[in-house]
Order: sequence, then structure tokens, then C-alpha cells
Amino acid sequence: VVFNGFFPALWILLTSLKSEAELVRKPLQWFPDNLTLANYVQAFTDQPLGRYLGNSAAVALGSTVLSLLVSTMAAYAIARLNLRWRQTALTCIVASSMFPLVTLLVPIFETMRSLGLLNTYTALILPYTVLNLPVCTLVLVSFFQSIPRDLENAAMIDGCTRLGALVRIVVPLAAPGVFTAGILAFVNAWDEFLLALSLNASASMRTLPVGITLYQGEFSFPWPIISAALIVAIVPVAVLIAVFQERVVGGLTQGGLKG
Repeated sequence: VVFNGFFPALWILLTSLKSEAELVRKPLQWFPDNLTLANYVQAFTDQPLGRYLGNSAAVALGSTVLSLLVSTMAAYAIARLNLRWRQTALTCIVASSMFPLVTLLVPIFETMRSLGLLNTYTALILPYTVLNLPVCTLVLVSFFQSIPRDLENAAMIDGCTRLGALVRIVVPLAAPGVFTAGILAFVNAWDEFLLALSLNASASMRTLPVGITLYQGEFSFPWPIISAALIVAIVPVAVLIAVFQERVVGGLTQGGLKG
């Protein structure tokens, strides 16, 4: 199972190190005769891949930070405050995540156009934040509910405000959940294609998923170069998940058990 999940990425990596002739050779050649990085060089020269990489990083980081800020407040309110419509709020949060993105495209586009935000980072950061809020909030609610209220009460008796107790006590104790929500928000924003294609049509504002589609020609598909660009897009997410793997897996497991 692990190999089946890893095989596509391995094949893309091997393809990115092959020449065009080796790729179409029959019978199928699994490993290149001579490893080459020419495809990576061409990936950066044929298209402004570095610019696309920077755009994706800015949008993903911005939406992740904003998603965590808003979802932390929302999750804390649902988990701690005596809200009359708490269960209804949770139901609405779950229901809002079930709408297909394509059904939201037109209203989002019209909203961004009316605000004059098209072809800006904000045009993607705001929608991505809204789309990430349901899953981030649900993950954090389960963690906040598992933290004893006595810890916050003790902090507030010592002079902390409720916000101070949230920042100094609750969030540090719920660190696995915060990391999990952050990783999920980042990956969702990093990989998103439809909104990035529709809202930021300017060449200088394209993100990686949109930019990679431009490598193909009208009658040709330079798979080695496309594969090199894909590896460039995969590496940041792979490194992020590898660094925080234990926290993410632990966060998902604990969140599922506590929810």
C-alpha cells in the first residue's frame, strides 16, 4: 500500500531525470541511462517557475495564518462559551464544507471583481481562508474540548483575560491540533487550481498549479519538463509534512478519538 501511494511520485521523479528519447523508448525504460538536470533548468527558463513558486507560497502562507486565527477564535467560542445554537453552528460548519467549489466560483469572482481585488494575492487568500475554516474549526473544537476548564479558570483568577488564557494556556496545549489544521489549510491552498485560474489571470500572479499547465504545447507534451516542474511543486509540501509528520498524525488521531 505504501509503495502504491509512493510510486506516482517516484515515477514523476524518474521522468524528470530522463531525456525525451529515453521516455519514449520501447521497451519501457524505468531508470535513465544518464541522469540529467537539464529538465529542471528548462522548467525555470521556459516559464517563470520561480515566480509561480513565490506566488503559491505567499497565498498559501497568508491563507493558512488567517485561517488559523479565525478558526481558533471560532473553535474556542464553540467549545467553551455557552452558546444557545452551538449544535446548529457545528451543523452549518459541516454543511458549508460540502458545497462543490464550482458552484461558488461565480459569486466569489463577482465579489472580488466588485472589490477590485482580481489579480492580487488577497483575491485568493480570502476565499481560501473561507474554504479552510470548516475543517480547521472542526479539528480545533475537538482539541479545545479535551482541555480542562480549570486551567483557564486558574489563569483568569491570576489576572489573565479570556483572550490571554486562550493564547497562553489553550493554544499551547492544543499544539498538535493547531499544527494539523495549519498543514491541512496550507496544502489545500497550495494545490488549489480552479480559483487560482479564474481570479488571477495575470501572468505575474499565476500560482504553481496554473503555471504548470502552460508547459504543454498545442501538439506536444514535454513530460520530462512538466515532471521537473511537478517535483518543484511537490517538494515544499513533502518537506513540510516530513518535518511535522508526528504532530500531524498525532493531531489527526487524537482529534478523531476526542471528537
